[in-house]
Amino acid sequence: MVIKMERNETLDQLFEAILTLENIEECYEFFSDACTPKEIQNVAQRFVVAKMLNDKKPYLEIVEATGASTATISRVSRAINKGFNLAFERVEK
Repeated sequence: MVIKMERNETLDQLFEAILTLENIEECYEFFSDACTPKEIQNVAQRFVVAKMLNDKKPYLEIVEATGASTATISRVSRAINKGFNLAFERVEK
């Protein structure tokens, strides 16, 4: 079961702010203010897991490469949708 994030004004403001960031340094600065290092590492890990799943890598290889648990890999697998796929396409360009 995938739980869809409900759009609201607060999230719109956050995403608008993120869209103003112009480079990786600005992203580091913003996210270090907004999140704990562990929170950012968790999001980054999930992104890598999603990319590896998208590349059809087996769970064991993903566990070894990322340190993610099989439960996390399974949750990410169920959540892969347009958002991750759009990001993968744009990063590869």
